[in-house]
Amino acid sequence: MNASVRVVVADDQNISRGFFEMFVRAANGYTLTAGLRTAREAVAYADEHEFDLLIMDVMMADGIDGLTAAEQIKREHPKIKIILTTSAVETTWEDKARAAGIESFWYKEYENESLIDLMDRTMAGESVYPDDPPRVSFGKVTRADLTERELDVLRGLTESLSNDEIAERLHISPNTVKRHIRNIMEKTGYESRLELAMNAKSLGLVVSDKERTNDPKQRRLK
Repeated sequence: MNASVRVVVADDQNISRGFFEMFVRAANGYTLTAGLRTAREAVAYADEHEFDLLIMDVMMADGIDGLTAAEQIKREHPKIKIILTTSAVETTWEDKARAAGIESFWYKEYENESLIDLMDRTMAGESVYPDDPPRVSFGKVTRADLTERELDVLRGLTESLSNDEIAERLHISPNTVKRHIRNIMEKTGYESRLELAMNAKSLGLVVSDKERTNDPKQRRLK
């Protein structure tokens, strides 16, 4: 890279944003252009300024999340390269990010690859996503030991949905939902749906779209 890469960081957690800002300032070939507190600010900044790389957290406050904002920025400013980051391990976000053309995805607490390597590879034209989902302990097992359907059911539990509501969402029977919950409890060793939901939520094991977007109806800022 001959010219310094102009970088914008967007994260609503002061410690996390400060880490990214410090990291970019110390990296050769990169210049910190702005540190922003919300995804809404990131969209507005992209409309008004030129820069090369956006590093943004998925879970953001102020009515719009990082993934939604990244989709809009990529659609309206396709030359800006984007790295989405998260402390949660909700792997469905990877698929959504890929579909939106987001270049790279980085799990803050679970990646072996350094952020600078990811930045270099992204700016070199690569699209960098994890090869495997993070191995996060969940009771007696890890997230990888649960099936996608079990994770879907678990996502409903974190929203405090009833078995009937989960069944309707997933187009399965309430009895099938019960069976999945029983299987998850047997695998993990947790003894109730409440314990399942509380631990899944605290670990960021699954995150519903409703929780991620804050307001699922608000998909545009303008």
